[in-house]
Amino acid sequence: MLDGHTRQMLEPPVTGGGDEESWLTSYLDVLTLLITLFVLLLSLAPPGGNDEGAAGSVAEVSPGAIEDLPLATLAAGIQPRHSGVQPRFDGISIPGVDVSQGQEGVTLRINESLLFDSGRARLTEQGRDLVASLVDVLNAFEGQVSVEGHTDNVPISTSRFPSNWELSSARAIAVVRHLESLGLDDSRMRAVGYADTQPMESNATSQGRAANRRVELLLRQRSTQE
Repeated sequence: MLDGHTRQMLEPPVTGGGDEESWLTSYLDVLTLLITLFVLLLSLAPPGGNDEGAAGSVAEVSPGAIEDLPLATLAAGIQPRHSGVQPRFDGISIPGVDVSQGQEGVTLRINESLLFDSGRARLTEQGRDLVASLVDVLNAFEGQVSVEGHTDNVPISTSRFPSNWELSSARAIAVVRHLESLGLDDSRMRAVGYADTQPMESNATSQGRAANRRVELLLRQRSTQE
């Protein structure tokens, strides 16, 4: 048997193993944090599809893309843009009619020289034909039609039209009556005279006064609350 002194010489010396293995503990902690971060990132990723597909979906419903669509044919008519009071039109192309879209709805604007003789409120033959060309468009639209007469600021004083108020109102009524005779439902229409209170251009020039003498048809979608 070996005595105690001999066994002590043969056994390996005991060292501070805890200090030498402390780096391993730190390494495992860092590795655990990285794995946790990776799992967290995977859980936040959107399911399925790629970035290009997502971008394509956004482009398809972009309001700007809808507004930039080219005008279609007259047969496209007018369709509601949303459930509120503003309709959206795909395209209208009628000679002599300017089309614009504002907050209230779609406006069909006609210069009065295409509809009436100067100082008169009776539709000319050309004016009757022009109004008749609007019937298909108005029938395709289910909302309200406000026919609005406008004049320049040059005063008028005749036995029939003491002022521009009477003239603008009479012209709007003439258009409404002709549309009614062509089969448009009169419950959808109204006639309004604005005289010279809503000019488009300055009345200081002849061109501006000519632009202000006009008849406008404002098309508005019926309110859902009505």
